Amino acid sequence: MRYFILIFVFFLSFATYSQSTKNKGKVTGKVMDSQTKGPVEMAIVSIFKVGETKAINGISTNKNGGFAIDNLPNGTYSITIDFIGYNKKVFDTVDITASTAVVNLGTVFLSPSTNELDEVKVVLKKATIQNKIDKMVYSPANDLTSQGGVATDVLKNVPMVSVDIDGKIELQGNSSIRFLINGKPSSMFGASITDALQTIPADQIKSIEVITSPGAKYDAAGTGGIINIILKDNKVEGINSSINLSAGTRLENGSFNLNARRGNFGAGIYFSGNKQLETETKSSSDRISYNDTRDTINRLYQSGINPFTRSGYRTGVNLNWSISPKDELTATLGYDSFTNNSTGMTQQNQTSSLADGTIFSQIISDRNSTSNMKENATDWSLEYKKTFEKEDQELNFQVTSSNGKTSMNSGNKTSYENYIYPVSGLRNNNPGKDHQVQLALDYVQPVAEDFIIEMGAKTEFENLENNVVTDTLNVDGSYINNKGQTYGFNYKRNIYAAYISSSFALFNSFLIGKAGLRYERTNTMADFVGVTIPDYNTFAPSFTIQHKFSKDESIKFAYSYRIERPDYEDLNPFFNISDPHNISTGNPFLKPEIGNRYELGYSKNFSKGTNIYFSGYYRYNTDDIQTMTTFEPLLTIGGTDYTDVTLTRRYNIGSETTIGASIFGAVSIGDKLSIKSNFDCGNRTNSTPGLESVTSFIYRANLNLSYTFSPTMMGEISGNYRSSQKILQGERPASYFYNLALRKQFFNKNASVGITMANPFSKYMTQKSKSYGENYDQINIKEIPVQSFGISFSYKFGKLEFKKGENEQNGPQEPNVQ
Repeated sequence: MRYFILIFVFFLSFATYSQSTKNKGKVTGKVMDSQTKGPVEMAIVSIFKVGETKAINGISTNKNGGFAIDNLPNGTYSITIDFIGYNKKVFDTVDITASTAVVNLGTVFLSPSTNELDEVKVVLKKATIQNKIDKMVYSPANDLTSQGGVATDVLKNVPMVSVDIDGKIELQGNSSIRFLINGKPSSMFGASITDALQTIPADQIKSIEVITSPGAKYDAAGTGGIINIILKDNKVEGINSSINLSAGTRLENGSFNLNARRGNFGAGIYFSGNKQLETETKSSSDRISYNDTRDTINRLYQSGINPFTRSGYRTGVNLNWSISPKDELTATLGYDSFTNNSTGMTQQNQTSSLADGTIFSQIISDRNSTSNMKENATDWSLEYKKTFEKEDQELNFQVTSSNGKTSMNSGNKTSYENYIYPVSGLRNNNPGKDHQVQLALDYVQPVAEDFIIEMGAKTEFENLENNVVTDTLNVDGSYINNKGQTYGFNYKRNIYAAYISSSFALFNSFLIGKAGLRYERTNTMADFVGVTIPDYNTFAPSFTIQHKFSKDESIKFAYSYRIERPDYEDLNPFFNISDPHNISTGNPFLKPEIGNRYELGYSKNFSKGTNIYFSGYYRYNTDDIQTMTTFEPLLTIGGTDYTDVTLTRRYNIGSETTIGASIFGAVSIGDKLSIKSNFDCGNRTNSTPGLESVTSFIYRANLNLSYTFSPTMMGEISGNYRSSQKILQGERPASYFYNLALRKQFFNKNASVGITMANPFSKYMTQKSKSYGENYDQINIKEIPVQSFGISFSYKFGKLEFKKGENEQNGPQEPNVQ
């Protein structure tokens, strides 16, 4: 069915593009700097009826300096082209007739104004949400509650995205998300997405792109969609810099940026670091298990405290060279590092009794555990971009490489009553490497007005190396190597992809859309004993159809076919035995999860920044990758026996069906008060052979109120609530967050001081979850520290000369100069 729909859309686009040029006029052109010969982005092009002073239409030039104004009736017009720091260009008479429906003004050179601007401060009037045909863009520029925070704090306010108490991210209820940094993958996400996001300071994020129905150009991976984190950069002429510092009771942050651009060359360096101060999580679990005949009952009660710290830093350099007005070369080099460390002492009481309550065995013990993880990643990229005389014609070639090194060390010692020395324990050293290389070639060819063909090819090579060394504790306190739990695991995956897609307008632009098909060939090799993974082909069609009622109101329908390849953590067969009674391991036999997603979206912008966005969706996944836990009275791993164990592993089991909706709204009340809110809900059903189907209604709500006390002082209150959720083997608890923040600006808004308070009236959040299986029931309780107070400082300086039409946020909105 999905292929029939795609073929039908392609047929319509090819069959009707030629008629879209009838009965309407169009003016095109390209704006360039007369001195640098570079494109002028964001120049304002306005069109007037002759003799009138009010513009009837207008547009800002794109990043290549190009513009196109269409849907113009026959007539005579005047056109102006203007931007800060340039002399205005005026075309007094431009005729649109039946014979000259398309007028190309060619290359328009703007000359710099003789009135030099020594220093210019740009205040961006930028909408929080921008809805585009294939993605939603969220700008956190005015999120006071995330100041001094990290990427996870920003994501809490992003529509359709939810974050739980442990930092797990979901997009419309799906955690299978493809994360990108500036449109590129990174091995830093391989070991732990949560830890990686904690290393990105919130003040370094320019925008977050949420792509729920990715097109053919994007990799097919990620049944939940794509989250692309765009970091701040600066392509403005001159030198500028910023410093951000924050300190708090739970988190410390710092970052520094320096950017310089002169003529055709630009460079930037950055450094950021953060540290989560030591916090203690209190936890307990109570598990009741039975033998097959249920005449013996085992109870394991565990209670402990786990101190935890996390730290990380990021640094890098980027270079840009505009070789010519049509050739651009960009290079980036970055280094990321993060660590987390935890220790813990757990008291354990293990009893065995008969069905009548008679206890015949009791073991009381204390377990001391440690866990340390460190990951370093080096990323570099080289991108060449070429544009042509024909508007929108473009060639891109990109090489990216990412090298990650992970080191995980854990251990535990268990001592029992009436013993002087520990009698059981082990330690693990689990180093790993992840090397990714990608080569991508993309080409865009305008075929006719309102019809563009895009095609490309990509190869991706990934090599994972993992080693596990396990030592067992002797009764005399020494360690000996456990050969049964010492091994290596190498995993290689090569992906060869090609795609073709089209952008088109149908029925005199009544409908506009994108449709495409992506092909991927996946070749996988693993040298773990007994593992053979077959190659497979993926054909991933996608399309989006949109109707614009006006420039401020639109509705769209989209379909995408996605897969979720199991990642490193899912595949790694290493047994995590930091808690010998709760063991987890990966599954190298996992197959990719298949997802089909349909979406209906509506957006409308009103005056004064008020807007609304609605998305309704249906998602159906097969070969669904889910976590399953089984109870094992006796589990043997590498010759070592463990008793009274729950073993957790991921499997391809059954299917998942989700029907849901998301709604976002923003409204300004006067000039002082702004309100933003988003609400997501969905009904999810998991169907698994041999198990009862589980249906759960899930919702998440967010409310944000900001108030401007004066032009230099603003306050904000935000709150998030995430409902409890039924899963295959239990229930996840609900969670909530609330934050208060103030910011005061100084020195012509170049400096600011902020105060943030997270959950100021609740030091801990109690989380109670339930899990169960065929022969066990378990209740887990956690008391997680959530309260924090912090202060932040920001300062930016530099002399800017606007010669390319870009402001400090690199956004497309009209600037206001102060």
